[in-house]
Amino acid sequence: MREEKLKLYDELIAKCDRFERKGKTRPYTSANGHMFSLLNKAGEIGIRFSKEVQKKYIEEFNSTIYKSYNSIMHGYVLKPESMLQDLNNVARYLDESYDYVMSLDPK
Repeated sequence: MREEKLKLYDELIAKCDRFERKGKTRPYTSANGHMFSLLNKAGEIGIRFSKEVQKKYIEEFNSTIYKSYNSIMHGYVLKPESMLQDLNNVARYLDESYDYVMSLDPK
């Protein structure tokens, strides 16, 4: 199951040409010193947004705050399984997240 999700995550990231996947055992994306997406061991994808946007998307997607390895990932939204059927759409959210972390002060 997780292998299928890893393949899906890689396909999603391949649709975005401004960044690459990092991490061998814990796949993620980062830019400007900030992580902005990750795949947890349950095979769930979380994408980071500002607090205001996070709140909006949790309601819009009927989703929740993302959890990874028993930690609440503040700022991250769990991408519902139903959204993963349209990777082009999810890629737009991933690009939006990239733009968000690029607006933050570098770490």
